[in-house]
Amino acid sequence: MTNNEQQVAVVIGAGDATGGAIAQRFAREGYVVVATRRHQDALAPLVKEIEENGGQAIGLGCDARDEEAMCGLFSKIESEIGDVGVVVFNIGANVQFPITETTGRVYRKVWEMAAFAGFLAGREAAKVMLPRGRGTIIFTGATASMRGGPGFAAFASAKFALRALAQSMARELGPKGIHVAHSIIDGAIDTAFIRENFPDRYALKAQGGILDPDHIAEQYWQLHKQPRDCWTHELDLRPWMETF
Repeated sequence: MTNNEQQVAVVIGAGDATGGAIAQRFAREGYVVVATRRHQDALAPLVKEIEENGGQAIGLGCDARDEEAMCGLFSKIESEIGDVGVVVFNIGANVQFPITETTGRVYRKVWEMAAFAGFLAGREAAKVMLPRGRGTIIFTGATASMRGGPGFAAFASAKFALRALAQSMARELGPKGIHVAHSIIDGAIDTAFIRENFPDRYALKAQGGILDPDHIAEQYWQLHKQPRDCWTHELDLRPWMETF
């Protein structure tokens, strides 16, 4: 049964680290969290943990690159779950290849995941938020949102595009009551991938040298709670020892 009194936070790309932490943070504040990944089964542990902690969560499988699927996702949420008050787009798509080894398929796939999917999420969020005159849309960026590096032609191109999308949306939607923010995550995050593949970097965790997903999630919550006279559009987050 639909409950339009219930506020919904949608986390697109609710992975095992940052996305999951963001979902849990909003759930603790009483939001019904709709967490999405391409494969719904992968969301089961996150949904279970949120529910065990007293929150409400629904895991939905959705390919964020598929326009029809994304339209259907927001339609389902609005009609069956509640009003979308927050959308966090958190798909990574980080790859590294020398330019001569970057195939057209890789370049296109990374763009679809990090840029086109962000556009679809932002557009559909705007459609449901505009009539209510309120809402928060947060896009997760990276170091590559600001500068390209060797081997990151595909990733940086997509992240540059996502940043431009966020800027354009902020200028268009801000005057209409919708807060659009872009976060730059500049540094390694405490994930299994970093632990297993970059042990020297992971060893810096004890010194606060890598980003804690829970601390990132807290900043996303604070972005959402900002009063409209003091909105942040771009927020960069990095460990104290990370170089600019």
